[in-house]
Amino acid sequence: MKETIVELFGTYANIIVFLHVLSALIWVGGMIAIRLAVHPNLMLIGDTKLRLNKLLAITGRFFNIVIPFIAILLITAIIMIMGMQFHETGYLLHIKEGIWTVMTINFVVMYLRRKKAQKFFDNNQLADAKLTLVIIPKVLLPINIVLGIVALWLGVSLRGF
Repeated sequence: MKETIVELFGTYANIIVFLHVLSALIWVGGMIAIRLAVHPNLMLIGDTKLRLNKLLAITGRFFNIVIPFIAILLITAIIMIMGMQFHETGYLLHIKEGIWTVMTINFVVMYLRRKKAQKFFDNNQLADAKLTLVIIPKVLLPINIVLGIVALWLGVSLRGF
């Protein structure tokens, strides 16, 4: 199987690396756009129910868009690790793998919190929905943005090996 992946990467390296970088940029770039452009503008909406409705709709759509890109990121990472035989890169590769793992776990937490908030919203429990969501833009999203930027930098560094 390893030989097949090495051959696959040798044949389609440009496409695999492109899909990997594109997936990372969509995930990280999307989070930056949500946190720095969309969220502040949503906070300008005075009506709590309308604001929560828009926030849940935007994050729900974004999360559903990002899920396939997270999967592509993982698949292409595995192909690149095996295809480029990254045995000599040592700690940088392990740090990058760890970062994407933490980011994925963090994403799952955000996804589940958003889903829980949607249930509260649907039952007209607006205070509970707001309380469930508040940690996402204030803590979880900024953590993933910083980790994503570091992982992108590490990816560029690893390509030099």
